[in-house]
Amino acid sequence: MAVTKTRQSKPASKVVSKPAKAQKGILKTRLPNGLTIILKEMHAAPVTSFCVWYRVGSRNERLGITGVSHWLEHMMFKGTPTYGEAEMDRLVSREGGVRNAFTWIDFTAYYETMPSDKIDLAIEMETDRMVNTVFSAKQVESERAVIINERQGSENSPFFRLLEDLQAAAFRVHPYGHEVIGHMADLQRISREDLVGHYRQFYAPNNAIITVAGDFESEAMLTKINKLYGRLKPGKPVQAVKAPEPVQAGERRVTVKGEGQTHYLALAFHAPSGTHPDYMPLVALDSVLCGASGLSFFGGGTSNRSSRLSKALVDTGLFADIGGGVIPTIDPYLYSIAGTVMPGQDVAKCEAALWRELDKVRQMPVLADDLAKAIKQTKAQIAFSTETVTNQAFWLGFSEVVADYTWFTTYLDRLSEVTVEDVQRVANTYLTPDNVTVGQYLAQG
Repeated sequence: MAVTKTRQSKPASKVVSKPAKAQKGILKTRLPNGLTIILKEMHAAPVTSFCVWYRVGSRNERLGITGVSHWLEHMMFKGTPTYGEAEMDRLVSREGGVRNAFTWIDFTAYYETMPSDKIDLAIEMETDRMVNTVFSAKQVESERAVIINERQGSENSPFFRLLEDLQAAAFRVHPYGHEVIGHMADLQRISREDLVGHYRQFYAPNNAIITVAGDFESEAMLTKINKLYGRLKPGKPVQAVKAPEPVQAGERRVTVKGEGQTHYLALAFHAPSGTHPDYMPLVALDSVLCGASGLSFFGGGTSNRSSRLSKALVDTGLFADIGGGVIPTIDPYLYSIAGTVMPGQDVAKCEAALWRELDKVRQMPVLADDLAKAIKQTKAQIAFSTETVTNQAFWLGFSEVVADYTWFTTYLDRLSEVTVEDVQRVANTYLTPDNVTVGQYLAQG
């Protein structure tokens, strides 16, 4: 099916603005309208994943329209004049494919993973909805109710409420201080005009990245993408977010009280961006303290019961579980450690025990064998979590947003270079009382 021609310019040329560059089997190029394309051929199975990234997330929101990026993601599934809402799902499912989307602080992304000989459908649909998504007043109001319900569902989680207040306390200036879903007051007032304006501002080829991984020929794939996307007009240049967070100069605390029987404790330390030299040592430190979690900004991975904090705090009956995570981001974000307090335990006692373990890693270098084990486990998790074409397309795009795709392809090499001295240095730099926001959720029964 042909896409409609809203916001399109002359037919695309076969010539791209920059020569295609290949590294480790990956090809990257850019069209004259600013669209970045990254391709990775993987011929193990006849499957291809097509992913479109927009450089817009909650970082691009101001108070009054928080949550608009996530809401816009929902609206992108409402269809276009060419592809109706139900038709998009039906066509992808009929061909044996899957599709989804996600909004984060630094980006919004959409993907289809399909049999390789059907991937043209995904390319056509994503091109179409980049410029022709329908925003009917009825659909906007319907989705308002859906998102408010989603927000209310999250508020039923004590851990969500704790982390939202913790994040807000940690950031006084940078828009990283609000949750992706947005504030309830904003969700109740965001208008159709706000959504359309956000769409027109950020959903344009010069603010987008396409990543494709799977069973295809790169030259043929480039021709397909250029044929459809190459005729789209670029949007106005997007202004960079310029809101550097001031250095924290003392401990901050938040306490949330609510229903339930379970207390929670969380510590959030300001941490460097994904491109900072200290980022990889922090990943290694987290693996030592909390266990390997692979390359995942949503956490997860194997059991961390052999990690340092688990042995010291879970095996001794203070916490039911404990974990950590340092997320790669464009601007400096947070390294967080959070745990579920065991019933009957005093939260202050648990916090003191956690600090004792953090003091140890600051004062005494980790053992070389422990670091080597943590790095080895992390590598295994990364291999497991990035082996599919969908995950390859995901991490190539994620990395291009944060830095460039080589951030992903060189990840293991950079992790292997981390030393015991690096780990102790970052522990002393970031895991300090003056750099922490402490959050407690106190259950009231």
